[in-house]
Amino acid sequence: MKSLKTLEFSQILTQLSDMALSEPAQARIQKMEPFLDEARCRQAMEMTTSARRILDSCGTPPLTAMKGVDAVLTLCQADSMLLPEQLESLSMFASSCLRMEAYLKRAGEIDDRIASYGGGFADLSELRNEIDRCIRSGIVDGDATPGLRDARRKIEQTEAQIKEKLASILRGNQSWFADSYVSQKNGRYVVPVKKEFRAKFPGSLVDVSGSGATCFMEPHSVSKLTSALSSLQIDEDNEIRRVLYMLTAMVADYIPSIRLNMEALAELDFQFAKAKLSAAMDAIPPTLTTERRIDIRQGRHPLLDKRTAVPLDFSIDAAVHGVIITGPNTGGKTVAIKTVGLLSVMAQCGLHVPAGADTVLCMNGNYLCDIGDGQSISENLSTFSGHMKNVIAVLDQAGPESLVLLDELGSGTDPAEGMGIAVAVLEELRRRKCLFLVTTHYPQVKEYAEQTEGVISARMQFDRETLSPLYRLELGRSGESCALYIAEKLGFPTALLARARAEAYGEPIVADAEPVDAPQPRQPGVIRAQGQPRPATHAEKFHVGDSVVVYPSRDIGIVYRTADSSGNVGVQVKGEKLLIKHKRLKLKVAATELYPEDYDFSIVFDSVEARKARHQMSKKHRPDLEVTVES
Repeated sequence: MKSLKTLEFSQILTQLSDMALSEPAQARIQKMEPFLDEARCRQAMEMTTSARRILDSCGTPPLTAMKGVDAVLTLCQADSMLLPEQLESLSMFASSCLRMEAYLKRAGEIDDRIASYGGGFADLSELRNEIDRCIRSGIVDGDATPGLRDARRKIEQTEAQIKEKLASILRGNQSWFADSYVSQKNGRYVVPVKKEFRAKFPGSLVDVSGSGATCFMEPHSVSKLTSALSSLQIDEDNEIRRVLYMLTAMVADYIPSIRLNMEALAELDFQFAKAKLSAAMDAIPPTLTTERRIDIRQGRHPLLDKRTAVPLDFSIDAAVHGVIITGPNTGGKTVAIKTVGLLSVMAQCGLHVPAGADTVLCMNGNYLCDIGDGQSISENLSTFSGHMKNVIAVLDQAGPESLVLLDELGSGTDPAEGMGIAVAVLEELRRRKCLFLVTTHYPQVKEYAEQTEGVISARMQFDRETLSPLYRLELGRSGESCALYIAEKLGFPTALLARARAEAYGEPIVADAEPVDAPQPRQPGVIRAQGQPRPATHAEKFHVGDSVVVYPSRDIGIVYRTADSSGNVGVQVKGEKLLIKHKRLKLKVAATELYPEDYDFSIVFDSVEARKARHQMSKKHRPDLEVTVES
């Protein structure tokens, strides 16, 4: 599955495979996918927990790699004669079965779920004992059969006679020989005769030295002994083959029992590999649920260094369909959603997860992801095209049981259009009742989260003093990109910063700021004729008297003037009247809920002097009085 690869689940499987010893267990691990059946998933999780409990109490189990055992059995079934080293591998396999059986017998006092496999092992002790009796250090032992013992005894006697005869010859005519040693050439015993004495020496030429000065000759007096030795060696070889065929036949009889034990060991290897991974990650068995809720306590991304990774706390109940995470770049948004996704996949595969106790993870019908920039040179895809290709694939498959993870939704294109696409996708996912986690920078998407039922905001915390991300997720709060703040702390020019704030948030440019000679920028993606006012989309929802929240400070203010053509709303905050971009405002309480109909708002917005002047002028004309109204 592409989404599992995106979540880097394949790296978890690689780590898990490294924990296993046998090829069958490793092959099974590489095929692991999330269970869709709740009962099977719970059973797999319970097996991991049992294996971990035994591992912690009894130590590492005496499992074997079983390397080459299956190939040996295949040869045996093909009526091939097994060699000594192949038979020894089966003996070691049988010994490991006995050790594992003893280990599980001890483990039965701790957990009988895994320990029950010990009672299913077939007894291979007779086969092991016979192999060990006949095979020693990679050769057939001389005591394997009486015939082999007799043949080897006679061979030793004959070889001793030959060596004694040759030594006597070397002592008799020392001047004939180039050296005083006996060697073997082409399987025959020879002495080194000088070339000039070749004709006088009673024997057969077997070989000549490289210089031609020495002739290696077999004396006639040892030829009969050599022939007898060859005959005895043939007898020995025939006896060895008889022993090996006898042992091969015995192995053939035990093949069903051997395969039964192989299956049990492969299963145990698989279960204990999961336990070893759990121990390495300091992981726990999470609670699995079919409810659409997640409660991760101190969760860690399993591929990050557990000594430095900041734990994640993440909790949503069935009333929440989606979480929109905002915050600065490199703040950990992507890691946060990948952690939720990867821990969920691991749990649904029956694996423990690196998290705190009481962690709850839900079963998901499928995992759908768009994480990364999506660029592809081979497919000629830009970042936006790559994202859209993935998002369309997500929408093709998303349903009520899907977990959808989208990173920087709508990015890579015009911000206005990207924002529109993001909101449209989120609304469709919400309509389908998916469980989705999305990261974004768009303020409109933040507003969507704050105003839409079943969707909540979250942010990654940021240390404003050190300009460092804290990698901690805070649910229920919208984050900021902090770009202007970071620029200011890094020494960005004051005049340019003022212009940036004016363009981003509609804040007035301070009087002492140096003029900026750059041309007035346009809203991205919008072309206006000269003199045409900016559109004030959504600005008309604010009315005089509305209580509003001002972002990013979250101060509470009262609207004293509706939006102008540029979308700036007059807001009184802490007694000060400000013009604030409507995008920075969120309705807290409508005026209709705060004040009676035809309420005199001059009580709220006018100064005491202005209210007195109005009162006096309402009785009669006072040319000496003047009431100033802020516009």
